[in-house]
Amino acid sequence: MRSTKPPRRSVRPAAHPVLFAAGAQSERVRELQARLRQLKLFDRNPTGYYGTVTAASVRGFQRRQGVPRTGTVDSALWAALRARTQRPAHDELYPPTTRPLDDPDPRCRTGRVLCISKDSRTLAWMVDGTVRSAMDVRFGSAYTPTREGQFKVDFKSRRHHSTLYDTPMPYALFFSRGQAVHYSADFAASGYTGASHGCVNVRDKKKIAALFDQVRAGDKVVVYK
Repeated sequence: MRSTKPPRRSVRPAAHPVLFAAGAQSERVRELQARLRQLKLFDRNPTGYYGTVTAASVRGFQRRQGVPRTGTVDSALWAALRARTQRPAHDELYPPTTRPLDDPDPRCRTGRVLCISKDSRTLAWMVDGTVRSAMDVRFGSAYTPTREGQFKVDFKSRRHHSTLYDTPMPYALFFSRGQAVHYSADFAASGYTGASHGCVNVRDKKKIAALFDQVRAGDKVVVYK
């Protein structure tokens, strides 16, 4: 006589929920990057954006753990990473980004001026000779150099996107035929290993956001060596 009991089904363990994946952007992603950096798996400044570099770093940690290299972070992997690292300090999450300022060009000493030094790789926002704020900047490569001279801010675009290079240019302050001062996530992540297409890149998002609100069209821009 045949058994009438239904066949047993194998029960698979429930998958751990994915917490971080490509395209995510948050303060927890910044913490993830800082913890990976403690293990020398992430060699850039934390940005809070989960891109290809972060995914590659996660795969490196997964390789160490002997788990599938998916490039995403589930709850189990996050717990393992936290167990092997320390809670990041503020300077690990937000590394200092202010280089020493150069002596300002004489053209920067009067009026409202974005005073940009190629030698010190800094931008000083000056009003009547007084520095109101300062930030690190980088410039174009030898093939796409940032123009030098005295200009003025032609227009501002808070959420600009370059149609020429298909790349975001947040907090853009245009001053010379398509060249602008703007925030660069790549500069924030990789520092001076890269270059712009001619624009003046800023890596401190909070500083450039505050600067964007203060600068007006018509303000002077001086780029000098």
